[in-house]
Amino acid sequence: MNLADKIGRMLASVLKPLRSYGAFVVFMFVLGLVAVYAVVPAKRGYHAYALAPEEIFVDVCLLCLVLWIMPRKVGLWLKRALYLVAYLLAIVDVYCFVKFDTTITPTMLLLVGETNSDEAAEFVESYMTLGVIFTRLGRVLLVMLAHMAWAVLWHKKPLLTSPLGRKLAAVWGNFSSSQWGRSGGGTVLLAAFVYCAVVGWPNKAAYARLMSYDNIGDVEHELTRKDCAVMFHPVYRLLFSVYANGLTAQQVDKLVANIDKAVVDSCSYRSKNVVLIIGESYNRHHASLYGYGMPTTPRQEARARKGGLVPFTDVVAPWNLTSFVFKLLFSLYTVGDKGEWCDYPLFPELFRKAGYHVTFLTNQFLPQAKEAVYDFSGGFFLNNPTLSKAMFDTRNKSLFRFDESMLNQYDRLKKHNKEHNLIIFHLKGQHVDYRTRFPKGRRHFNPEDYDRPELKQKELRVLADYDNAVLYNDSIVDQIVKRFEDEEAVVIYVPDHGEECYGEGVHFYGRMHSTEITARLAREEFDIPFWLWCSHDFIVNNPEVYGDILKARDRRYMTDALPHLLLYLGGISTPHYRDDLNILSPQYNEARPRILKNTTDYDKLEFEK
Repeated sequence: MNLADKIGRMLASVLKPLRSYGAFVVFMFVLGLVAVYAVVPAKRGYHAYALAPEEIFVDVCLLCLVLWIMPRKVGLWLKRALYLVAYLLAIVDVYCFVKFDTTITPTMLLLVGETNSDEAAEFVESYMTLGVIFTRLGRVLLVMLAHMAWAVLWHKKPLLTSPLGRKLAAVWGNFSSSQWGRSGGGTVLLAAFVYCAVVGWPNKAAYARLMSYDNIGDVEHELTRKDCAVMFHPVYRLLFSVYANGLTAQQVDKLVANIDKAVVDSCSYRSKNVVLIIGESYNRHHASLYGYGMPTTPRQEARARKGGLVPFTDVVAPWNLTSFVFKLLFSLYTVGDKGEWCDYPLFPELFRKAGYHVTFLTNQFLPQAKEAVYDFSGGFFLNNPTLSKAMFDTRNKSLFRFDESMLNQYDRLKKHNKEHNLIIFHLKGQHVDYRTRFPKGRRHFNPEDYDRPELKQKELRVLADYDNAVLYNDSIVDQIVKRFEDEEAVVIYVPDHGEECYGEGVHFYGRMHSTEITARLAREEFDIPFWLWCSHDFIVNNPEVYGDILKARDRRYMTDALPHLLLYLGGISTPHYRDDLNILSPQYNEARPRILKNTTDYDKLEFEK
C-alpha cells in the first residue's frame, strides 16, 4: 500500500463516527443554531454571536466522537440522554427569553430556588399557556417534532423500500464506498473541523478561564473584561450558573466566621421598640400615598395626615430580585464598599449583642430551607442554623396563606418580648399571583374601574388584582402599626423591590430580569414606597429625631443603607455604623451614587417629566 492509499484510508476513517451518529450531529447542530438565534432581541444593534455556527459544529463533532468511542449500547443510551438534556435546556432557555426577556442565568436559578410548590403552581397557571407555542419557542418545538418524525420514518424505513429510496440509496452507496468519496468527504469534514476549532478557540479559552476562579468576586471581575467568554448556548449558560451559585456557598462560611467580629460598644436604646416591615413587589406608583389615582392606601394616608407617618419621596431598591435585596438589607455592606456583602456584620446580630430581643416573622422564608447554594434563595443565610441563632431570639415556624395570619402569630409570640425589642415582619405582600394575595371577600377594585382602553379584559383584571393586593397590604401594615400605638416605638416600612403591572403603555406584569435598565424599568421595578411611623411616646421622648425624619423625607436614598438607619434608631454604638449612610444624620451623603444591579446609576437615567 503506497503513501497515498494510507492517507486516503486515514481521511476516510474520519467519516466513521459520522456514519454511526450522523443524525445526532445534524439535529444537535440545527437545534443549537435555533437556540442561539431564538434569543436574539428584536432590537436594533442586537445580533447573535458571530462564531456560534463554528463553535456548535466543533461541539457536536466532539460529542459524536465520544459516542462512537463508547461501546455501542452505552453510546446509544448516552445519545438519548444528550437528546433529552439538549431539548429540555433549549425549551427552558427560549421560554425564559420569551416570557422574561432573559436566558438561563445565575439569577434565574435563584428564582427557581426561591420558588416553593405554591409559587410553582401559580407560575404554571400564569405563564404556561398555549400561546407560547406561537412564539420563538415554537422554533425549538418544530426541530423536536422534525427529529421525532425522522426517527419514526427511519425506524420503519419506508423511504428505503420505495423505488426512489432504492435509487438514492444505490447512488449514495456507490459514492460512499468509493475511495475518492470516502477520502474526499473525510478531507472536507476534517478541514471544516480544524477551521472551526481554530476560530472558536479564543472563546473556549475564555470560558475555561471564567470557570477557573475560586470566588465569586473574581468571576464578576472576569466578566468586565473585553475578551470575556460569550456564553452563546444554553448548555454553557447553565454550567456557568450552577458554578457561580456554587461559589456563593463560601459566603455562608464567611458570615459564620464573622459572627464573633460583630462589635457593640454601647447602646442608649433610643427606641424601646424598633419594628421593620419588609414588603414584597411593591410599585410606589400604585400607592395613593404617592399620588396614584386609585385609593389603594387610605389607612397610611390617614396616618400621614394625622402626623405620625412620614412617607419618603425618593427611595429606590438596589435590585429587583428578593435574594439580592435581602443580602443588602441585612448586611452593613453598601453598594460600592470594599469586599463582598458577607464580609460585613448582619444588623440583627448587632441588635442582639446590644441587648435587644430580636423577633423574625416571615411569610416566605423558613428555617427548613436548604442552605445548599444551588437551592440558593433570599433566605439561605437567614436559615443557616448558626446564623439564625446569632440573629434571632424568636421565629415563626409556619407559612400562611394571607399575611393577616402573621398578626395572630405575632400576638402569640409577643409574650417573649423584653424591655427592648427589634421585630421584623417579612410579608408576602404583592407577590405574583396577585389575586391570591388577598381574601376573596376583600376585593374592592374591578376591571371596569379603570379607564385603560389599550388593555384587554384579562389585563385589566390583573391590574385590579394588583391594586387589591396593595389595598390589602395597606390594612396589614396598619394593623402592625396599631399594635405599637401605646408603646414607645418606631416602625419602618420598606418593600424588597418594585413590580411591573401594566404601567403606562406597557402590556406586562411581573419583573424583567434583563441586564439593560431603562428609565421605565427603573421607575416600575426599583421605585419603592418607604416610610417611618413614630408612636406618640417616641415623639415625646425623641422630638429631635422626629424633626430629623421630617427634614429628611425628600432626600435621595437607596435601601442598601437601611441597616445604618436601624442602628441609629436603636441607639447602638458600634465601629460598623456610618453616619454618612444614615439618612437622618446631618452628615448623610445624599450625593452617593444609587447604582442599580451594580450596573446603572439611577440618577443618570432620563425620566420623562
